[in-house]
Amino acid sequence: MSLITNYNNSQITSFILSGLNEPMNLRVALFSVTLLCYCFIVMVNVTVIVVIILDKNMHEPMYILLCTLCMNGLYGTTSFYPKFLWDLLSAVHVISYSGCLVQALVMYSFVCSDLSILAVMSYDRYVAICRPLVYHSVMSKKRLLMFVSFSWFTPFCLSAVTMILTSRLMLCSRYVARLYCVNLVIVKLACSTADTVVNNTVANLTVTFFLFHGIFIVLSYVYVIRTCVNSLESRAKFMQTCVPHLTSLLFFVVTMLLDVFNLRFDSNLSPTIQNVIAIELLIVPPIMNPLVYGFKLTKIRIRILSVITCQIK
Repeated sequence: MSLITNYNNSQITSFILSGLNEPMNLRVALFSVTLLCYCFIVMVNVTVIVVIILDKNMHEPMYILLCTLCMNGLYGTTSFYPKFLWDLLSAVHVISYSGCLVQALVMYSFVCSDLSILAVMSYDRYVAICRPLVYHSVMSKKRLLMFVSFSWFTPFCLSAVTMILTSRLMLCSRYVARLYCVNLVIVKLACSTADTVVNNTVANLTVTFFLFHGIFIVLSYVYVIRTCVNSLESRAKFMQTCVPHLTSLLFFVVTMLLDVFNLRFDSNLSPTIQNVIAIELLIVPPIMNPLVYGFKLTKIRIRILSVITCQIK
């Protein structure tokens, strides 16, 4: 055991990301596609954020929450794309021990924050459609600030606790079989499964906590749909504001579940398909969220089109 401890403390100062095994000629093409994808993600999210911030008519709960969602998308993707782009053109894919923990922390908190923000958005739609007379008092600026803070800081604190527990583990390997660092993969490198009991317990509690977010979203929309059935006005509001939210939620849930199954269970899929599943959470929601809302929400669409038209003229 002393040898293992010495090995962990003196040798594992960095990790090797072993998920990228593509030939170099293919990596150049992947680099170009990935760079374009990242630039597009930054462009569409920043566009929505800037439009909402600059237009005072959009300083409403629904648009502020959308702005928060886009900011979180930039937060999560920034932890992956710059490093991945570097790795695509590098012969050896190495990340420092502390850098790996930070990347895992950002990825963990990014996913959890996305679900929290979507839960708050579902509550906002529930109040707007089911209790319209008290909407402005319920979704006041003070309460909105509290909700936004909750959706960011709670996932971050839970993720930080998880990573602190991970940092105390004695590791017997420095090979991370992913394109990027993930807490669950790092925990699997522990020398003793007995040391990971606390990590697994906290992870299960965290999953349970965010599972209630999912239940809350379902219950919110049960009430919303029940209200919309009997009201033409509510149905119009549902199609205008709830459909984009449900679309974003669907993309998020599908990509997250695919990634969880890929992590939790031994997969017989090829490494290439596993890599696609691993990064789809960093491609689909960050692109689809601003696009779906940008096309569907009238105020944002008109504002963006007016800016484009002015630039062309």
